[in-house]
Amino acid sequence: MSGRRVGFYLSDKKRRKMNLDAFADFCAVHGVEVVEIDLTQPLVGPFDVIIHKLSDVIVEAEHDSQSQQLLANFQSYVSAHPRTVLLDPLPAMTQLLDRFASYRIMSKLQSSLRDWCICSPPYLEVHSASGLSSIQQAVMSQGLSFPLICKTRGAHGLLSHEMSLIFSARSLADIHPPCVLQSFINHGAVLHKVFVVGDRHFCVERPSLKNFLSGPCDRKTIFFNSHQVSKPESSSDLTALDEQMPCPPPPSSEAVAALVRELRVQLGMALFGVDIIINIHTHTLTVIDINIFPGYEGVPQFFSCLLSHIESVLDKQTSDGPQATGSSESTQTTGGPSAACSPQEQIVDCTASSASQDK
Repeated sequence: MSGRRVGFYLSDKKRRKMNLDAFADFCAVHGVEVVEIDLTQPLVGPFDVIIHKLSDVIVEAEHDSQSQQLLANFQSYVSAHPRTVLLDPLPAMTQLLDRFASYRIMSKLQSSLRDWCICSPPYLEVHSASGLSSIQQAVMSQGLSFPLICKTRGAHGLLSHEMSLIFSARSLADIHPPCVLQSFINHGAVLHKVFVVGDRHFCVERPSLKNFLSGPCDRKTIFFNSHQVSKPESSSDLTALDEQMPCPPPPSSEAVAALVRELRVQLGMALFGVDIIINIHTHTLTVIDINIFPGYEGVPQFFSCLLSHIESVLDKQTSDGPQATGSSESTQTTGGPSAACSPQEQIVDCTASSASQDK
């Protein structure tokens, strides 16, 4: 690894959370130079690997010309240096910025991992304000059950953490499309966050939403911020169980390993997180979200695991010979996969009931 150069592009917040300076010192001891990338300046390589979280830039590029130029500069460098390994490829990352796309990926897990009793909750894509009655009808026809959890379509940014719990068909008037409606699964107020670093993964428990009575009721919609509910230090009335009950069992380590292997193939990514819960009634492992380059809080071996993964991808590149390159997909962004809707989800639009997959 001596003489290798690893470029990093992270937001200031992500840089501080990861403690990039400490990671750079850790890498230097092993002969690896960590270089911070400033997209406002010409990229000066060479880089053996670039690790990035371009989420902010990708989202802002949809409406901001300066961000479009920054993204174009980055893509130009990657295209001109095909042997630079990109962690992770831009199209793979882009699809996870759109919950419509990521939930379609999750909905396929039940069939691909049927031997492990892994599933994701039934959900509904609501593209626009198509009228309360049509949304109510779609919820019923797809077999979604109250309460429902409502999440924004965008999976990045401050608004992406603003969610709500819907308890009746009448309260569906409180949603703000585009959004996703997902059946809420009682899980004993325990969230299991799985952090993936290449071939390794780590499972960390976090607080989560408490149990609610199944079925529709007259309770008013609850609006909440997920960061205030499921961070390690979170303390909220929404996470305090109203009744004493046995905790659901932890997820099977073998099932989690199978899930991670499948998602690495489906996503084409090495640095991501998966949010899972255990259904208190069936003990089924249930996938509720996938996250780009998460914070890895609670993973003490993160620095050594990340450096080990960098080493492994560079070793593979070397063993593959001079024709080896980084992912060819990393040279362009996409608006998400065009996968057909699974039987587990339905799309609602104000003008048509057919699928509309473009943003």
